[in-house]
Amino acid sequence: MYKKVIVVLSVLSILGCKNESQPKVTSEEVNEDKIETPKRKLAKFEPKEGEVLLFVGQELEAVGGLEKYNDGYLDHFDTPAGWTTYTNINPGENSFGRIQEGLDGLWETHDWGDHDYNATLQLNDPDYANMALAIGLQFVNHEEKVADGTHDKYISKLGDFLLSLGKRPVFLRIAYEFDGDPWNHYDQESTIKAYKRMVDMLRAQGVTNTAYVWQSTGFMSPEDGQLEAWYPGDDYVDWLGFSFFNRWEDQKMIEFARKKGKPVFIAEASPTISDVDAKTTGNTIETQLSNPQQAEEAWQKWFIPFFKTIDENPDVVKAVHYINCHWDSHRMWFDNPTFKKIDARLQLSDSISKRWKTITSDPKYIKSSPGLYDKLWNDVQ
Repeated sequence: MYKKVIVVLSVLSILGCKNESQPKVTSEEVNEDKIETPKRKLAKFEPKEGEVLLFVGQELEAVGGLEKYNDGYLDHFDTPAGWTTYTNINPGENSFGRIQEGLDGLWETHDWGDHDYNATLQLNDPDYANMALAIGLQFVNHEEKVADGTHDKYISKLGDFLLSLGKRPVFLRIAYEFDGDPWNHYDQESTIKAYKRMVDMLRAQGVTNTAYVWQSTGFMSPEDGQLEAWYPGDDYVDWLGFSFFNRWEDQKMIEFARKKGKPVFIAEASPTISDVDAKTTGNTIETQLSNPQQAEEAWQKWFIPFFKTIDENPDVVKAVHYINCHWDSHRMWFDNPTFKKIDARLQLSDSISKRWKTITSDPKYIKSSPGLYDKLWNDVQ
């Protein structure tokens, strides 16, 4: 034991002398030498950290700014950075009395149960100049035909449409809410193949003005593994997206996006508040923004969390889409448990309109401007 103590003391003495002979490193020097983790490369049309593209949608009545449709968002608020429209590749499907032709609503006015859509009418109107376009594209029941090439003519025609837009930035949400069972009931394997085929074809056609958005419901795939199983791969996805409705607390997409190094588009958002049985029925409580009491409850229980989600995630949440919709007046939503009692038109509530304008007047919220396209294209690496 005695010899062991001597040996230990000797070693400590030597180490102590060695340490004394080394120059001391100050905390300032440590900080100076600290290597910062490099920031990820910005995705296509992604603004810098802390900035958010503001979109509004979704049908002509909700967006407004047109001769016939003149009581929408554009008629009451500053013009946002972009607007959202919808179309499909499901020819022959019956949607609330309309037999779809494929790519409906891009060139002519069509109503498939959610009021009128006509992207070309908007594109040709000066009020829509200097605005980006987001397109929700669905092909429910047709994912196999998109995947195996049967519907290639629709992809090519969509490519022609995108090419006709020149430098206008487009965000294409392919098979949006892919995990939205039962209303979407996409087959996973075919949907992934369809997504990849579409991106490959559009790129081969020379489409460069389009960012590809992969959008979950936000609550139907609560685990990373479930999201990963649907993921088409980094090379095919520019942005990740999710819907911000009544079950926004269940979303996992923001953290998933951080792991993937991708920005997030809150691609659908409208004030909906869960009823007590929402997880089993989907029911939400009545929310009419024209009703002051209901509007205030919506502000406290939905709008505040919505803006908080944006503010607390400036590194990834880079675009949001507010749906300024009179949901309960459209046939598509009459029996829908989430939207059948919802009127989300901001202009109906003075108190919400005032607060919305105050918050979105912050320079972090990017709106329409003559330099918008250059700004977004300059950020493309």
